Amino acid sequence: MLIPKKVKHRKWHKPRRGNKGTASRTNTIAFGTVGVVATTHSWVTSRQIESARRVLTRYVRRGGKVWIRIFPDRPVTKKGSEVPMGKGKGAPDHYVCTVKPGTVMFEMGGLPIDKASEALAHAGHKLPVKTKIITK
Repeated sequence: MLIPKKVKHRKWHKPRRGNKGTASRTNTIAFGTVGVVATTHSWVTSRQIESARRVLTRYVRRGGKVWIRIFPDRPVTKKGSEVPMGKGKGAPDHYVCTVKPGTVMFEMGGLPIDKASEALAHAGHKLPVKTKIITK
C-alpha cells in the first residue's frame, strides 16, 4: 500500500465540510492514452488505490503500462474502541488522498482503447467516487 516515507506533521486538522471546487492540477491526461477521472469529491484511501491498481495490472498482462496519478498523503487519525472522551487526538490510522471532480486518477497506455477502458471501468468500481473514462 502507498504511504508517505516521511511527513512534516504527523497529525493534520480535519478540513471543513463543504467540498468546493474542481481539480486544477491533475485534470488532463499526461502519460497514457486512456484515463479514469473523478466526477465527485471524496477521500480515497491507500487500500482503495491498491485495489484499483491490482485490477489494472491484471488487465495489462505485460502488454501496457499503468500510471497512478494520486498519492495518499493526508493522515487520518483514529482513537481506540471504548476510549473515554478527552485525552487528546488519536494516533494516525491510515492515509488518504483528497480527490476533487476532474482529477485524473489512473492512466493506461500501450493497450487497445476498448480493453483499457474496460479495465479502467472495473477499477472505477473499486473507488468511492463516481468516475468516467476519458481518452487523449
